[in-house]
Amino acid sequence: MSIDVNNESGTEVDEQAILDIARYALARMRIHPLSELSVIVVDADAMEQLHIQWMDLPGPTDVMSFPMDELRPPTKDDDEPPQGLLGDIVLCPEVAAKQGTEAPTQHSMDEELQLLTVHGVLHLLGYDHEEPDEKAEMFGLQAAIVDGWRAEKGLTGPSPAPTVS
Repeated sequence: MSIDVNNESGTEVDEQAILDIARYALARMRIHPLSELSVIVVDADAMEQLHIQWMDLPGPTDVMSFPMDELRPPTKDDDEPPQGLLGDIVLCPEVAAKQGTEAPTQHSMDEELQLLTVHGVLHLLGYDHEEPDEKAEMFGLQAAIVDGWRAEKGLTGPSPAPTVS
């Protein structure tokens, strides 16, 4: 799996954890091991520009996903996953820090960025949360992936509650 993490935000973030959880999520979703993903960490001004340009919405947001080859997880256990470019995930640590402190289970900016990375991966794989049933599926899968990764890493304490809008 080729995953690049590029921090352009000026904020110190745990890039290794972002890389690790992205790799874990892609493996769990059975994405081809030669697929490629880019994660870019930007400041609030850059995120706001992207949010306006692509969503026509004001202000910065927490995470945006830009799919490339529209890869999907295999539907059957014996199906060979396709290889390709997943796309880009853009994260904003300033928004993540605020969301982490406002969440029901308060958590750090880095924990929020980990959650947002999984959220972004799922969007790249075609998951959405516009409808209640889609939201239940996506957020359930997101929680299972974050919890699985945290358990594998031996991290204790409650997992971050979904704060993604």
